[in-house]
Amino acid sequence: MRHTISVLVENKFGVLSRIAGLFSGRGFNIESLSVAESLDPNVSRMTIVTRGDDRVIEQVTKQLNKLVDVIKVIDHTEEKFVGRELALIKINAEPQLREEILRIAEIFRGKVVDVSSKTYTVEVTGDEEKVEAFIEMLKPLGIKEIARTGKIAMSRG
Repeated sequence: MRHTISVLVENKFGVLSRIAGLFSGRGFNIESLSVAESLDPNVSRMTIVTRGDDRVIEQVTKQLNKLVDVIKVIDHTEEKFVGRELALIKINAEPQLREEILRIAEIFRGKVVDVSSKTYTVEVTGDEEKVEAFIEMLKPLGIKEIARTGKIAMSRG
């Protein structure tokens, strides 16, 4: 089962390494990881997406809570939460394709953020399914490069 976990940590060097080490030491792959300062500059928020059965993820969250720099761990999997991802996609923008790229971007509420004589770079945000669908629509037009943030998440309410 796929789990989205938020971890509030002290904003110190080495914390990311210790948390990643905890996952790799137990044979878990981190599918996506996003880290940034929170409202408090001394606290960072990590959003980790991983796969595992409930029992093993429960054990990992308990071990995360034992780390000295960890303030709070939330497994969003069993609760309602808001999750978003951002992607920048560079597309071949031959003159005959430009209108089609703009039409698809408009449908997905994407935004062209860079234009060159040969490429458009489009930004799209949304849940993972929306970003994946947008990428699938652009593939036939010739994607040159993709950069994705991975999921960020927050509990509802």
